[in-house]
Amino acid sequence: MTTNDTPVLRVAGRPVGRYVTRPELPDRLSPRPYLHPVTTLAGTAVSELSPADHAHHLGVGVAVPDVEGHNFWGGRTYVRDQGPTELDNHGAQRHAGFQLRDPDGFVQELRWMAAGAELLRERRTVAATELTESAWSLDFTFALTNVTAGTLSIGSPATNGRPGAAYGGFFWRARKEDTAPDVLTPDAEGEADAHGRVADWLALVGATWTLVFAGATEQTRQDPWFVRTAEYPGVGSSLAHTERLPIAPGDTVVRRIVTVVADGRLDRDAASSLVRKAVSA
Repeated sequence: MTTNDTPVLRVAGRPVGRYVTRPELPDRLSPRPYLHPVTTLAGTAVSELSPADHAHHLGVGVAVPDVEGHNFWGGRTYVRDQGPTELDNHGAQRHAGFQLRDPDGFVQELRWMAAGAELLRERRTVAATELTESAWSLDFTFALTNVTAGTLSIGSPATNGRPGAAYGGFFWRARKEDTAPDVLTPDAEGEADAHGRVADWLALVGATWTLVFAGATEQTRQDPWFVRTAEYPGVGSSLAHTERLPIAPGDTVVRRIVTVVADGRLDRDAASSLVRKAVSA
């Protein structure tokens, strides 16, 4: 089912996510398609759109702060030895068409545009799958192909001189509540111990919900997690953690993140079990 070319993901007949393909947003927010609201099977929203603390956080999607100097994240750009700076360097991800569109997912083509030119062509594959009566999974793959004549490199504030800020790639802005969510990985707890580290999965545990993020390919599992809970709740998988990621002309970078969306507060064993089921589904 779609509304104004906006697919609605369904699991067991229930809507769990709305995908906005052509958002009307100011350039400063780096316009791009996004999923919002994303909900649990019981209907609890677990994503946020343009919250007051970060207007450029757009639900669930792909956002990169530095593609050869162009900002596809939104907001200010971190400039070495200068800090966050307002620049007229924002790019946009443009919907180019659906190759497939079903109630439980879609395959989409996007063009990453900046300064009037196409830099990257993306194929995005999204699928929603029921896991249990109280949990489902969002399988999100993006493949970025360099369509320019030269090498493009992906960076982050961390690679540009801001320690601990290696955001950029798949990013999920989560539901903000009165109390910050807990953070779990297979062998760590808390934002400080999980942030910037590699782990097979990472869970945000809210008041009545849990999100469990997992890299579903060997390459994706090598990317450290970016996690925030105290300042705001958000999780991403870092494409450029300590070094810039170069993409040669015609080459493609592929990442696949599977997220378990569950009602209730999952413990480590339950999160691990659901992730195994989701990744093998």
